[in-house]
Amino acid sequence: MSFKSLFLLIYLCILSVQVSNSQWIQTSGPYGGRIECLAASGTNLFAGTYVGVFLSTNNGTTWSAASSGLTNTNVRSLVVSGTNVFAGTHGGGVYLTTNNGTSWVSASSGIVSPFVYSLAVSGTNLFAGTIGSGGGVFLSTNNGTSWTLVNSGLTNNSIYGLTFSGTNLFAATLGGVFLSTNFGTSWVSANSGLITNSIYAISALGTDLFVGTHGDGVYKSTNNGTSWAAANSGFTGFPYVYTFAVSGANLFAGLRVSTVFSGGVYLSTNNGASWSAVNSGLTSTNVQALAVSGTNLFAGTEHGGAFRSTNNGALWAEVNSGLTSTYVYSLAVQGANIFAGTFGGGIFLSTNGTNWAAVNSGMTSQNNVGYALISSGTNIFAGIDARGVFISTNSGTTWDSVNTGLTNKYMRSLAVSGSNLFAGTFGGGVYLSTNNGTSWSQVNSGLTDNIVYALTSSGANIFAGTANGGVFLSTNNGTSWSVVNNGLTNTSVQALTVSGANLFVGTYNGGVFLSTNNGTSWSAVNAGLTNLNVFSLAFSGTNLFAGTRLGVFYSSNNGTAWSEVSTGLGNTYINILAVSGGNLFAGTWGSGVWRRPISEMTSVSIISSEVPGEFGLSQNYPNPFNPETKVIFTLPKSSFTKLAVYDILGRLVVTLLNEQLGAGTYEAVFNGSNYPSGVYYYRLTADDFTDTKKMILVK
Repeated sequence: MSFKSLFLLIYLCILSVQVSNSQWIQTSGPYGGRIECLAASGTNLFAGTYVGVFLSTNNGTTWSAASSGLTNTNVRSLVVSGTNVFAGTHGGGVYLTTNNGTSWVSASSGIVSPFVYSLAVSGTNLFAGTIGSGGGVFLSTNNGTSWTLVNSGLTNNSIYGLTFSGTNLFAATLGGVFLSTNFGTSWVSANSGLITNSIYAISALGTDLFVGTHGDGVYKSTNNGTSWAAANSGFTGFPYVYTFAVSGANLFAGLRVSTVFSGGVYLSTNNGASWSAVNSGLTSTNVQALAVSGTNLFAGTEHGGAFRSTNNGALWAEVNSGLTSTYVYSLAVQGANIFAGTFGGGIFLSTNGTNWAAVNSGMTSQNNVGYALISSGTNIFAGIDARGVFISTNSGTTWDSVNTGLTNKYMRSLAVSGSNLFAGTFGGGVYLSTNNGTSWSQVNSGLTDNIVYALTSSGANIFAGTANGGVFLSTNNGTSWSVVNNGLTNTSVQALTVSGANLFVGTYNGGVFLSTNNGTSWSAVNAGLTNLNVFSLAFSGTNLFAGTRLGVFYSSNNGTAWSEVSTGLGNTYINILAVSGGNLFAGTWGSGVWRRPISEMTSVSIISSEVPGEFGLSQNYPNPFNPETKVIFTLPKSSFTKLAVYDILGRLVVTLLNEQLGAGTYEAVFNGSNYPSGVYYYRLTADDFTDTKKMILVK
């Protein structure tokens, strides 16, 4: 090797570590989401969500993710002890941060059940309430370094709340209330007067103790749990009470929505003798968590994110900037506009793929799931679970219900075929409207499964994907249907898409199937698809993308081979995919919407899933080239792989690939249209393998 070549190779090695990764980025919304717990520490406010911990240092005005090291991000409980913050998770035990969430470490040694739903602290004693097999109460006296089970006398091990009243420790369980006067060494039942034993919240105010029940409201004890009495004056029913907060003499109760109660926050200024609703401005009333920080009261909701009140609940304001933890179930593109249907937040609009705004005027329910969105000319149709179909003719500024004849309003899918609009429902089959939703008629003849998760059209053909019955075809606008499942070995259909003569089905735990003859026969096309729970499919030109429970996959050859393209995707549970401009958008289960340029993912494609014998990088062809050339490389095992192009001075020109790839043979395409003639170098790094080759662009 010449000195010049050696120098260049060393220079490329140094430079490569400075190149930023090509990857998915999270857009700034939709915002809000499900908050399970809140905790205040001085001027820091922590929110535990399904996708980790968020931190606000300015009373909720802005939030930032604070989950580094949190390998289980389903956070159900938080507690502050001095400069330590502990997080209890659903399945991952307890985590500790000593630097306000900058980094977390596991602190679960000795905890048998990893489902930690409550935490409490008294001096140097830290208690964790768990549920599930091996659950109960655990005690740590060394900041979570080790734990011991302290369950003697505790006859129910599903612990949903822990609180101290003086030196007395109380546990709220699905078997009622238990009391320990010796820091968990022994427990006694304290349930006299409780009508229900399903206790989900517990709190102390002075010497009084309060519990929140599942469907029977609030109970109060003035004698350390020896006896209880209902304290429900002011409630119009018997609510589900899931959280309490105390601010001075004020006691706040957070309630969940039920069939007989509207939920929200209630205030008692007289130790529970009476309650009054304090919900003005609280647009989501499924209240999961309450916390007090100075003169501020915060409410964490199930689907609407965080709210703040500075006047004891008299007025609330949404404080969700940066708190991106929303469940996105549908995406639709109309020109430059992108619409997102969410669980609990209604419909959101983005005009630039980055920032979002809620567009729900006229939407009679924002707390149901927006499972379906579709664009038809200047109209946008939204299918809302249990509320039917809504139409907007002005880009979501206002919505109108269009449900006449729609006897089942549990929407799951929408499709347009010419001037016809089809709606797939949960239990009602398919409905047809020929007048933009003004009226509907049921069109189910021959449809043996009435749970329709997916609809798509191809010319005069309409296809319906069902929960358990597979795929049905109608050639007469739904007048009659016939099953088309030959070769479809998994009939739990989640997604349908068409590209030319190719029809693709995404299934639950069966992967992707392809039909080239309108469903007459099917074949599985899953090579390289490492997760077979396929919830969404999307095309960009000839490129096919699949959204699964564990990331996004890409195929350039109609599913013959797949490669994963999930780098940077903080949440890999993908509900929906959509293409807009040059970007692919992914709606996730809990982390809002993510975006990635399609060109980043399509410059490299897998051409064979057979496992080669060794790493290899081939000479590009053609060479010289103008303007496009191809490079083939092989991976004998799954490896994080990087392929980059440099000019003759060692400066980065473009990163073609920076992904985890499975074993196989791959082809990369480099287009030199935007670059001058000259000598270039391309370099492959995979596992411990590195190789660099020269190519020549001649214009």
